[in-house]
Amino acid sequence: MTGLPRRRMYGSDHDDPDPYEQPVHEYVGLVGGALDGQLVDVSSWIPAARATGAMLITNDGAYGAGGRSPTTKPAPGEPGRWDWVGDTPERRAGLR
Repeated sequence: MTGLPRRRMYGSDHDDPDPYEQPVHEYVGLVGGALDGQLVDVSSWIPAARATGAMLITNDGAYGAGGRSPTTKPAPGEPGRWDWVGDTPERRAGLR
């Protein structure tokens, strides 16, 4: 084995020639749920946004296409991890 396996990026297309992490970027790993094992590029996010998590779109969750897979803020001592807390059926008002 030549190195660690590369992890897929959240939001990459199935035909993306390089859907994996890139050097000089900062990532948060998704743990649990339909998006388990994927990475979110948070390089351009301010620290306050990183601390709140995100509602990520997934077609593979409990509600199918257009459903959201919310995440929680990182656990103390684990800023590079967002844990899955459940799926929601649709976009909530004010969130994108």
